[in-house]
This record gives sequence, structure tokens and C-alpha cells, in this order.
Amino acid sequence: MPVTNKTAKRSLLVTSATLLSLSLAAPAFADESPTASPTTTPSATPPANMSTVGGERLGQSGTQVNLGTGAPVLPKDLTARSWIVADAESGDILAAHNAHWRLPPASTLKMLFADTVLPKFPKTMKHKVVTSDLAGIGSGSSMVGIKEDETYTVHDLWLGVFLRSGNDAVHVLSQMNQGIDQTVKDMQAHAEELQALDTHVISPDGYDAKGQVSSAYDLTLFARSGLQKKDFREYCSTVRAKFPGETTKNEKGKTTRESFEIQNTNRLLTGDGDISTYQGIAGVKNGNTTNAGATFTGVAERDGKVLLVTVMNPEKNEHNEVYKETARLFDWGFQATGKVQPVGELVPPRGLDTTAQPGASASGTSAGDSDNASTKPVAASSAAKGGSSGVGVALAITGGFLVLLVAGVFLVNRRWPLPDLMRRRR
Repeated sequence: MPVTNKTAKRSLLVTSATLLSLSLAAPAFADESPTASPTTTPSATPPANMSTVGGERLGQSGTQVNLGTGAPVLPKDLTARSWIVADAESGDILAAHNAHWRLPPASTLKMLFADTVLPKFPKTMKHKVVTSDLAGIGSGSSMVGIKEDETYTVHDLWLGVFLRSGNDAVHVLSQMNQGIDQTVKDMQAHAEELQALDTHVISPDGYDAKGQVSSAYDLTLFARSGLQKKDFREYCSTVRAKFPGETTKNEKGKTTRESFEIQNTNRLLTGDGDISTYQGIAGVKNGNTTNAGATFTGVAERDGKVLLVTVMNPEKNEHNEVYKETARLFDWGFQATGKVQPVGELVPPRGLDTTAQPGASASGTSAGDSDNASTKPVAASSAAKGGSSGVGVALAITGGFLVLLVAGVFLVNRRWPLPDLMRRRR
């Protein structure tokens, strides 16, 4: 398989934001029902030969790391079958464990779904749901609560996908995109364009399906590509939002439609009883099914450094274990930056000009089209749209209160690997 040369490192600018103190007391939600029927059982050990996309070391089983002088040792209590710690901007992989092991992805596959479908419909577009839109949703699926004969905006549907991991929202958007089969084909083609060659798509929502696999490496590519899009960044970092309910009539025959609150199921973003909000977290997506176990890809920033961490299927059976192991890997990654030699890289999409200078327009940029990337600052305020956001800067917990971003400004230069993020505290 092809190995692309190391992408040129890019300078990081900053993001501007406003902080708001909120307290979170909402209960945890399951991403998908753990009772969903398995259709295939993944192998218990990684294969002897895995893909070498991104570097020869990544095709080897076990942990890959090159510790330099003063580098911290890796956490000893990691039980995940596969994980990656990567520099989101340069693409350097700081450490990895079975990076290309093909495993069921659960709802982390929704990152690929969003990266593929998000540019196709304006967020203000409205759609009235019909019976066929909700056909074929797997038993025990996580749902946001979409109802037939009700009208939703595309913005509503994406909030349902990212916050509640709603398979019903995925199915409606897929039907808008010429159906499930066409959406699966589009996702598979986009995965290949991103050089995510471990991925085989069967269902757009990540529901357990025979033969549906991805890898920690591929999931990290999906997150990195999706984060090129301002809407993707907004949705994956939104903590809570209002979602339209059912239309009802009162005794006088007056029609009303109430809304209800939905909260993000990413526990590093919201916190939970046994885990705190991770400082600097800004997304991305979690998953949990019978076959996949718990899966998660996160992005976090600290002291101007942005890291991506993917964790797949921890063997330790403790509540929120996938988030706890992710947090430990983030901690290690921020401490190890500049003290380790990369073991591989996150490759750019096929056909992308990686020699473009900052601010230049990159050819073949599937990750940043004209609707989702701009050379002008764009507001990512979900508060104005009925949601609260944790976009792009460190989050802190003080006295039981969570400090969350309600607005962020991104200066997007159309280039790879990431848009410049201009960070400036107000």
C-alpha cells in the first residue's frame, strides 16, 4: 500500500472565544444500546501483517514509540486493542498501538458520514420526514427522537447526529442523499480518497454489520479531515442544544411545537460522575456497540499544540474507560511533544498538493470545499442557534462548574493539514 512522504509542518495561529460557566448535571447517555445484536465477532489478536500506510512501524503489532531524552513513559494502564496519539497539524504520529488493526468502529464511523455528506446540504434546508426515511434502523440503535410527518432543518439533523449519535438522523440525511446504498458508496469512495484503506463501510451510522471495519489510523484520518469544515467543528464541539419535538394542538385547536434539550454523549466534553471534562477538549465522536465495544476519537488543544487521540475497545470493563484511557494518552502526548521521534504520519488525501503555502488554495481538497472553508473568519457560535459549544480552546472545571466556549472564531486558510486556528482569550 502507498506511503506518502511526510507532510510539511504548518504554523499554528489562534482561535478567539468567549467563556461561559455552566454546571452539568445531566445523566449519561449510551451512544448505542449495548444490547444491539452482534453479527460478527472480531479477532482477539491483531493480524501478523497490517497496512503500512503512514509508515512501516504502523504495520507492526504492539506498541510503537521512540522515546527521546526527557520523554515521559507511556501510561501503563492502557487496555485498548488499538490506539493512536497524533499531532493534528503536522500529522506526526507520536505513538501507536496496533494502529491498522481492522476493528468494528461503532458510531465513530459517523465522522466519515459527516465528512462525506455535510457539504451537500445547506444547514437552513428543511425536510419533512416520511415513513421510508426511518426504515431499516437497527434494533437498539441510539436515537435523537425524529418523528414522521415532522419537518426538520438540516442543522437540526446534524445536531442529532453529533450530540445524540442518532441513527434516525443519519437515516434521514442518507435518504436525502439518494438513499442508504448511495450514501455507503459515497462514504467508501471518500475513505479511499483519504487513504483510509482499512475501512469497509456497510452502514452509514456505524451499527454492527458483518464485514464493517475501520481502524484507529483511519478514524484519526476521518477526524482530521472533518475538522477542516467549520460546521463539523461546530457540531462536534456543541455540548447541548434544543431539538424540535412533536407538533401538538391545544384545546382551542392552536398548533404548537415544543423542543427538548439534547446533550453531547462525549464525556470528555461534558464530564460525568466519574470523569471530569478534559481541559482543551473540542470534540470529536464516540461510539459503543456490542461488537465494537467502546470507541472514541478526540481532539484537544493545550499551549498551542493540537492533538488527536483515537482509542478502540478497551478490555478493562469500567464505566467511561474509553474516555479515561483517552485522557491519559492526551496527557502523555502533551508532555511528550518535542521529546519523541514520530513512528509514522497521517497521510494527506490522494491528489492533494501538500506544497501549498499557508493561505494558498490547495488543489483537490476534499476536506475543505467552498461551502465549509473560507479565507474569512467565520463564527462558530452554536449559542445563537440554540446550542452551547466547546470549540477550540482549553476547558476548565472550577467548583463543580464547567467553563465552556459558547463562541469561537476560526480563520480558515484552504490548505492541509488543518485550518489555522487563531487563539485569543477574551
